[in-house]
Parts: sequence; structure tokens; C-alpha cells
Amino acid sequence: MENLNSLWQSTGIYNIETGQAFMMMVGFLLLFLAIKKGFEPLLLLPIGFGAVLSNIPIADMAEEGGLLYYLYFGIKTGIFPLLIFMGVGAMTDFGPMLANPKTLLLGAAAQFGIFSTLLGALALNMVPGLEFSLKDAAAIAIIGGADGPTAIYVASKLAPDLLGAIAVAAYSYMALVPLIQPPIMRALTTEKERMIEMKQLRAVSKSEKILFPLLLLLLTALLLPSAAPLVGMFCLGNLMNTCGAVDRLSKTAQNELINIVTIFLGLSVGSKLSAEAFLKFETLGILGLGAIAFCIGTAAGVIMAKIMNKCSKTPVNPLIGAAGVSAVPMAARVANKLGLESNPHNFLLMHAMGPNVAGVIGSAVAAGILLSLVD
Repeated sequence: MENLNSLWQSTGIYNIETGQAFMMMVGFLLLFLAIKKGFEPLLLLPIGFGAVLSNIPIADMAEEGGLLYYLYFGIKTGIFPLLIFMGVGAMTDFGPMLANPKTLLLGAAAQFGIFSTLLGALALNMVPGLEFSLKDAAAIAIIGGADGPTAIYVASKLAPDLLGAIAVAAYSYMALVPLIQPPIMRALTTEKERMIEMKQLRAVSKSEKILFPLLLLLLTALLLPSAAPLVGMFCLGNLMNTCGAVDRLSKTAQNELINIVTIFLGLSVGSKLSAEAFLKFETLGILGLGAIAFCIGTAAGVIMAKIMNKCSKTPVNPLIGAAGVSAVPMAARVANKLGLESNPHNFLLMHAMGPNVAGVIGSAVAAGILLSLVD
């Protein structure tokens, strides 16, 4: 009888706490969204599974000695986000942005959500039960860039305790781009503006595509060294792809390497969704601020595009401004879809890819600025 008692007390059913059960359900919800709804499945699936694993009682998979504990080293040191940035760089084409350099302004405008949310996070300290330091506020604000790896990188440096909530918020809003952005884009533009057809982009030479990542890295190193890790890995991946001399390395960065790192990164983030780390009142504040940051970034990009359309000699469809956030390529696809709804001959995808790529660079630069100011 004593042995049976001991066996019963060693089961998960006996030891599970309410918070752990709730967070396991959150993990299953993320799995549902990834598998059934197709919301960022490459990351939400391992994140959701990691959340389930980290909340299994007694298993201690996220504690010292457990698998998730050691995988988290890749996030703690910033290795995983940087390797993913290299893979993203290898899959990125700077051509649309170089063909229309003005779109850099749209990528920059969309980062307004980051800095406005920084102030909002600090203002929330007036709410009883919420207390965000400057580092916490900076880590939360980066959600507005809609760039998961950048959000994780900054959070791991400035606010590792908030990493789980920040990562889930960042990737959730990236996945919800087709739901969040269209109402904002429609509200800020007229039917006539959405019908604007843009001129065909010029062809960009291979030399331009090779020189740009090198110049970008050089400028970053000289002006904002704190952004060099993110921008540097992004430029390395892009250079491997555009130069044509190392196809094997480029294909590895785009496929095998980024896939392996994505699995490890997702599980590592999921390990931070334990009940004691996630079930806090401040988590709601983070989720709310992340949504606000993303909406402000989208609106700022659209407004900047409207201004450019008024000032430019060539027509600019304001819808492409929403692609200034870093959700590549989903934000560009949303802009293209809305353009086609208003005008069946209005193909904006390549035009929107310019600000979309600029948004990736902009979020990395914004991350560097925040790290320089508060770290």
C-alpha cells in the first residue's frame, strides 16, 4: 500500500498545479493556431510544444539539467536570433527597395510604433500592480516592429524575465497581420488612393545588390555599433545569396540551418511560458502594449506613404506604407490584396516588398538604438 501511495504521489496528476494546467492549455491553444489556423506554424508549433513540456510537473525540463534549460542558452547568448537573421537575410531580395529607395522612409516611419510604445510602457507604471523599468519598456516596445527574432534578441538582453510574454506577443501579432492591418489601412485611405497604380520598378543590377549589404554593414558599424550583430548577420546572409559564389552556404542558411535553429528557438521560448513566469498581471499589459505598438507602426507607415504620394512626382499607393513593419512577406501580401480589391489591375506586391525589407532593417536599427540608450 505504501508503494502504491508513493507511486501515486510521483504522478503528474497528483503534483500538477492550477497554473501549470492553465499554461499547458495555452500551449495546446498555440498548437491549434499553428496547425489548424496556420498562424506562424514554424514558430508557434515549437513554442506551444515547449510551453506544454515546461509545465509538466516533476519533469523539470526547463530547470537546470533539463533539455529546455540547455537549449535556452542559445537565446540567452543571442545566438539563435542572430542565426535566424542570417537565414532571413539569405532569403531577402533588396532589389525592390534599391529600385525605389524612397521606401526606406516607409520602413523608418513604421518604427514609430516602437518609440511611442516605449513611452506607453513607462506610463503604465501609474497603474497599480504594474511596474516596468526602462529596460522592460524598451524590450516591450520592440514588439511594434513585428520582427520576432529582433524582439527575442532585445528581450534576452534587456528583460529576460519577460521573454515568454514578449515572444508570444510578437509572433502572435505577426501571425494576425491579415486581421489587424486591413481595418487600419482602409480607415486611413480613400478608395481613390487604394486604386493608385504605381510605375514598374527599374531593374537592379547584381553589382548594386552585392554592394548594398556591404555599405549597410559599414554604415552600421560606424554609426550604431550596437545594431551590428543583427544587421551584420542579416547582411552576411544576403551577401551569400546575391554574390552567387557560395550557393551551398546560401541554401544551407535558407533551409537546413534556419529550420534547425527555428526548432531550438521555439522550444526555448516555450520554456519561458511556465506558470510562475507567465501568469502575471504584467503579461496582460505586455500583450496590450504590443497590439498598440503594431497598430501605431502600421498607421505611421500608411500616413508617411500618403505624404509621399502628395509630394512625389510619381504616384505612391499609401497601402504599401503598411508593409513598413517587418512581417516579411505577409505585410506586403496584405497590401497587394487590398490593392487588388480596389483595382483588379493594381499589383503592389513588389512595390510593397521595398518598405517590407526596409522595415526589417529599421527594426534592427531601432533595436540597436534601444540597446545603446538603456543597456
